[in-house]
Order: sequence, then C-alpha cells, then structure tokens
Amino acid sequence: MAQIHESKNFIVIPHGQPFLPRTDGGHIKIKVKDVSIEDRTQLDAPMAIELMRLSMIVGEALQIAMNNRGIPVIKINYQDMGNWAFKKGKKPYLHYHVFGRATNAVKQPWPESMYLPDRGTGFYEGFEPLNDDDVLEIQKQIKIVEEKEKYQLKNWGL
Repeated sequence: MAQIHESKNFIVIPHGQPFLPRTDGGHIKIKVKDVSIEDRTQLDAPMAIELMRLSMIVGEALQIAMNNRGIPVIKINYQDMGNWAFKKGKKPYLHYHVFGRATNAVKQPWPESMYLPDRGTGFYEGFEPLNDDDVLEIQKQIKIVEEKEKYQLKNWGL
C-alpha cells in the first residue's frame, strides 16, 4: 500500500482493509513509527501536538481530495482505537483512523455513526480502499493545506 505522507513520528497510509469503502468517503490510518507506544497517554507533549496537527491536516486534505474525486465528503470522523490487537494476542500500538463521510454513502450511511463489527462477520467484504489516484490527490491537498497559516510549525511550538 502506497504511503500518503510521513512526519517526524507518524506515517499516513490508506487503510488496506478499510472500515468503509472509498465511495463512502475513504479511510486513512495514521500510525506511530514507534510501535511500543500503545496509546495517547504515552506521548510526550511535542508528539501529541504533532499528531493533532497532522490529523487535522490529513482530515482537511481528505475531505477536499475526495470531493475533487467526485465523492461528496461532508464530514471527517477521527477514531483512536486498537482493541482488535487483543483478539490476535498482540500488543496494540497507537494509530488513528480518519474517515471521510460522504452524503451518498451506501455501506456506512451518513449521518449514522460508523458501524464496526468484527472482521469475521463479512461486513467489510468488497470494501474498496483508496486507489492510487485518490492517494495522489490527497498528497497534493496535504501540501496545499499544510501551507495554511494555521498549520505553520511556529504556531504549534514545533
């Protein structure tokens, strides 16, 4: 899966097994590079600030990009989870899910909350991840969005 973006401590990727299909808005994962970090309580202040800034940039870029791609994303949802690692006997690591919510969504209808049943139910079968053209447009929009005054590093103490 192509990487979308990278910052000092985080990697942004399209989710390979999305919780909603690209046509419902798209699913991005922001994961920490240091997988020994289990959750946000283990972040130091600069990493927490970096993650908040990055998630805002990615969310804004996803919404613009998917609309440019013809998918009417009206809202971005952000989720910090990691529970399913326990099902596999693994230790969780910090990662965020960024979901585009499209007005014409079929599988994860807007404005309902995300429906996240166990993978074994088959609910997610056929959910198409973001494609290469989506990724290119999101990358383009990240470059534009991160240049906004509100995202300048000086304003974030980074």
